[in-house]
Amino acid sequence: MMRNLLRGAAAGSMATTAMSTVMLAGDRLGLMGEQPPKRIVRRVRGGKASDAAAIAGHFGFGAGAGALLSLLSRGRSVPGWLGAAYGLGIWAASYQGWLPAIGAMPPAHRDRPGRQAVMIAGHLVYGVTLARSLRKAT
Repeated sequence: MMRNLLRGAAAGSMATTAMSTVMLAGDRLGLMGEQPPKRIVRRVRGGKASDAAAIAGHFGFGAGAGALLSLLSRGRSVPGWLGAAYGLGIWAASYQGWLPAIGAMPPAHRDRPGRQAVMIAGHLVYGVTLARSLRKAT
């Protein structure tokens, strides 16, 4: 079990790096406004959020989500389509669920359309990269 958790956390960190690339590209295109990880950390901490805290929070969440998928799959290979569905599930649970509930982000349908397009693409990239990374570690 511990091996699966560590494998998943490492794969989740790699997948978060890939997702972050999508988010930075969206930012350069002017689609993002303030990056969600910074908004989330600011809301949770109740004040200013440094870039370092936002990055740590983003990678921590990504590593945790990777560890969860690895644990649920019991170390078995995860197909790309399942990784993509997992990534979209994280997006839906976050941007239509807990993030609006805590006041960190508006619901997806009220947010900047460009940001949500980037975030959906980023979560798809996260999920597929996570699945591929878990397959290579098997």
